Amino acid sequence: MSFFDFFNPEFYINYGGIWLLLFIVFAETGLMLGFFLPGDSLIFIAGIYSSSLIGNIISGGTGNDFFDLLILIVLLCICGISGNMVGYWFGEKSGTYLFDKDDSWIFKKKYLVQAQKFYDEYGAQTIIFARFLPTVRTFVPIIAGVVNMNKIKFMSYNITGCVLWIVSVSMTGHYLDKFLLNRYNISIKSHLEVIVIGLIIITTIPFIWKYFSLRNKKR
Repeated sequence: MSFFDFFNPEFYINYGGIWLLLFIVFAETGLMLGFFLPGDSLIFIAGIYSSSLIGNIISGGTGNDFFDLLILIVLLCICGISGNMVGYWFGEKSGTYLFDKDDSWIFKKKYLVQAQKFYDEYGAQTIIFARFLPTVRTFVPIIAGVVNMNKIKFMSYNITGCVLWIVSVSMTGHYLDKFLLNRYNISIKSHLEVIVIGLIIITTIPFIWKYFSLRNKKR
């Protein structure tokens, strides 16, 4: 094990197992300290390595050595929904304290501000959209708690967004590997570093687009 293994999602799958994966999803969706964790990549790779739904009743993937995909999806959804609930509770209790807090090596106010701007622009749907954006998904439920968003509305968007996020990312990894293997004789498992880099690029495009659009407005 080397230092760089900690930045490789496959390391968490192989050595951390299901419990570490569940904790990371929970932490990234509700704890401020989890904003740097590789949630998308982990869920995607977990989908690749998971067995077909309910013991091959629904087949299609190539994985068989990690976890049943359906059970994995249910557990990840529970952790993702619970994480957002914790974030909302924390935001509700802390109020505006976080916006007055000075930056530290752990806490960066700019991430909170980014989440608030995204929330202000897209409204309640942000709870859904933010699931697919690293860093933002950590702070959006906190912002929802700070602004005292209606709890019932928050929970409905929380559940919807989490299910869409977990199901789409995990099942894409699960079935894409077999598709590429059958069509092009290429296994994602042999090119995980490319996939991880691709996911990072895709998930940062909205930030890049937003940055240049704001820059043009200032001009």
